[in-house]
Amino acid sequence: MSLENEFERTGSWLFRWRSYLPLALLALLLTQFPHFQYPFNRPQLDIPWELFCLAVSLAGIGVRVATIGCAARRTSGRNTRQQIADSLNTEGMYSVVRHPLYLGNFLMWLGIALRPGLWWLALIVVLCFALYYERIMFAEESFLRQKFGAEFERWAAVTPAFVPRLSRWRPAPRPFCLRTVLRREYSGLFATIACFTAVEVLSDFSIHDRWMLDPLWGALFLAGLLSYLVLRTLKRHTTWLHVPNR
Repeated sequence: MSLENEFERTGSWLFRWRSYLPLALLALLLTQFPHFQYPFNRPQLDIPWELFCLAVSLAGIGVRVATIGCAARRTSGRNTRQQIADSLNTEGMYSVVRHPLYLGNFLMWLGIALRPGLWWLALIVVLCFALYYERIMFAEESFLRQKFGAEFERWAAVTPAFVPRLSRWRPAPRPFCLRTVLRREYSGLFATIACFTAVEVLSDFSIHDRWMLDPLWGALFLAGLLSYLVLRTLKRHTTWLHVPNR
């Protein structure tokens, strides 16, 4: 089997199971909690570092929101069984980067990985995502090249794969749809809040040798859980979050 075919085959397999790598990385993070420490061993930097890490993850959520809110129907989905693209997205976030959803995922997990204050742990997460998403992006682009041909080639020639080129920004022709974002992203937002809360609790235990939960994180977790349950109910039992052709 040629290297190109091998990349495409393994990328397609990873695409199908791409939702599970974060669980493995989270398990790795949690097993290392006895080593969690203050950033640069300076207690006074704990809160600023916490806010910085949260901001990195929120930036990732923002990238996903901006992408999904303006994406065309039957594109940029959470499908796992096969590649789906009724049209080629080239505007909005897709005008500055070819894989904005994976960029968003990377930033979300980078923020969480940075929080424990262990540089080598964050480096492992970065390397795992690089290897993992490289194959998935290869498989996705092979699918898009076969389906859209020259249109894909023209877009890919001027649009970077992962590092945005903001000077190429072109607004999407579709208006931003908040209900589409709420329908598709509520679970990811809650998962991020839950992961940060877990890491915060374990960090405090590692440093102070006692279980404790900061009231702010407790409130954020409860608000996130309530939002998750409400939006999940709306998605499954009503049509309020469903927008025609989105």
